[in-house]
Amino acid sequence: MSTPVLRATSELVAEAWLKTVVGDIVATTLPKPAADGTLSWADTGFITLVTVGGSPNMYVPLRDPAVGLSCWAANPGSQKPPWRKASNLAETICAACEDHPNVPKTRLALPGDYPDVQVKSAYVTGEPRRIPDDASSYARYDVPGLVIAWVEVPS
Repeated sequence: MSTPVLRATSELVAEAWLKTVVGDIVATTLPKPAADGTLSWADTGFITLVTVGGSPNMYVPLRDPAVGLSCWAANPGSQKPPWRKASNLAETICAACEDHPNVPKTRLALPGDYPDVQVKSAYVTGEPRRIPDDASSYARYDVPGLVIAWVEVPS
């Protein structure tokens, strides 16, 4: 039996690109608290993402998905959500998209045996917005759509 060929996915590409912007605080799910209740991301905040739309190009192997982002911040030991920290993560992403000369990446490595990709462009489709009333007192700002145009790099 042959080994299946791994293909890049929009979530893998968005995660890898965002890590070049904010560091290793990006995943598809929010990390769980440790057994003692501490949050590994309390100092930095955290970003979760999910593909929410877009469609592959039917003529060329170009993908341009819309990815929804949630920017989280926590203030352990306090019921007051750190709104500015969550907002700053969202605004950092928006600013990175506006840095047009630095958006395209010649080659972006994906984890494991996934093929490398090239990001052609990135832009947001709406203003970050505050999501109030989180039961855990986390601050959350959502970016409704981050569109990342990308292609797999031939090996």
